[in-house]
Amino acid sequence: MSKHYDVVVLGTEIGALAAAALLARRSWRVLVLGQGARAATYAYDGIPLARRPSSLLAGASPAWVRVLVELAQSQTFRRRVVQLDPMLQVLLEKRRFDLPPDDVAFGRECDREFPEVRRVIDDLYAELARTNAAADAAFERDVTFPPGGFWERREVSRALASLPHLGKPEANLLSEFPGDHEYNTIVRLPVRFATDLATELAPFALARLHGAWTRGVGRLPGGEDELRDFLLERVRAHGGDIALGDRAQTILHKSGKVTGVLLHGEEKPTGVQFIVSDSEARTLVELADGFAPSRRVMSELPRVIVRAHRFVVSMVVRDRGLPQMLGHDAFLDVPELPVMIQRWSAADGSKLPEGTSLLVCEALLDVDSPVPIAHARAAVLGIVERFLPFIERHYVIVDSPHDGYPLWDYRSGERVLVDRSRLRHSGGSIDPEAPVSQYEIEPLTLHGLAGEALRTPLTNGFIAGRTTIPALGQEGQLIAAWGVARTITKTDRKKDRMRRELWSKVELG
Repeated sequence: MSKHYDVVVLGTEIGALAAAALLARRSWRVLVLGQGARAATYAYDGIPLARRPSSLLAGASPAWVRVLVELAQSQTFRRRVVQLDPMLQVLLEKRRFDLPPDDVAFGRECDREFPEVRRVIDDLYAELARTNAAADAAFERDVTFPPGGFWERREVSRALASLPHLGKPEANLLSEFPGDHEYNTIVRLPVRFATDLATELAPFALARLHGAWTRGVGRLPGGEDELRDFLLERVRAHGGDIALGDRAQTILHKSGKVTGVLLHGEEKPTGVQFIVSDSEARTLVELADGFAPSRRVMSELPRVIVRAHRFVVSMVVRDRGLPQMLGHDAFLDVPELPVMIQRWSAADGSKLPEGTSLLVCEALLDVDSPVPIAHARAAVLGIVERFLPFIERHYVIVDSPHDGYPLWDYRSGERVLVDRSRLRHSGGSIDPEAPVSQYEIEPLTLHGLAGEALRTPLTNGFIAGRTTIPALGQEGQLIAAWGVARTITKTDRKKDRMRRELWSKVELG
């Protein structure tokens, strides 16, 4: 072995990077490999474009707060965050509904748009506040979600015992609204974009995710790339190494226990004690050369099936072609192809041309949708043009990283097709990129919240990605990251004792 690390982290999703930062903080020697992951943004002719929208939905979650406290970055990170007002918008066929952070302004919005159900709306948010307060108390506890062995299941069972709506599939938070009332859409539509499940959510998950959108949402000026760089800097600050351009080609093992990784293009392996990945468990197992777990072990893994794709179109548009009141996060109510628009403005300090905005349009495209990926760009543009009239006259740049088509440049007044090879040197790609997926996972555990276990059939191989606690989306990844870091730390009594002493000082402070 030419080098040795305690932990090698594969991937740059928030769960994997949070686990890496925590373990580095706890004196584990960590190496982060990019594993082929691309930055959230790329550029054309110096103009920024995006592969996906960036929402800091877990900013108020105890899971994220606990990570920041342990990294001693609470105040620093808080200064980076810009609070959204409105927190979100929903564009219906004949009306627009804003959810501002101010209670009085929210009440006026309800009285203006939905006076007939104002009392029901008040009751709904009182119940959401109660549910999310109980969830915060549960997720503040130092336990491993999702649990593995007997003692972990016992801890988690105690932590979740008092949560409302958990394990009650018959509960319906929206039962007081008429079945076809538009407020059902206002609650459910943003939640569809916040979860990693493409199937019906448990009532508790619905309450938690709508609560995430509506109890104070912030954004980072640099979006997802700024969040990634923040966590990577914490890894470096505590002695970890970063190699985003490298990937693990093979995982080495002895009798199914991790012993090292062979990086792509290298001849000598790197020794490692633990591996943490943001992929699915089967993907991690497939990297282990010659590892053949029994049929029983593999059959016990949950079935992970891709049911939807997050298809993204980036649109740079002149501001005069946009409604003045268009917020940062807007949702378009189209049942067959729901769309989220995230607006980034030149006024925010980005490198956009003056007087323009970048609209990152994400559509949830079912794998069984009659709209194929080849036609998705046109379908998304058609929906956006339907809700934002005359926008097509003000296009500057239009592109999608997922369909492989040329970029569209309108700066000359006509649509000019730009070969994708022009994007290669500014973070773009020539070939179509796989979109982020939403899943169906069978069976779900933890009352419909959790999918795959943190531990994989590969001993000392862990996952903390979108399939671990998929119902809760970004917060689920952070909860899983804490569980992985906790499990690994417990294997070293000295480091575990140091962690406990650290938290005692934090609590006393």
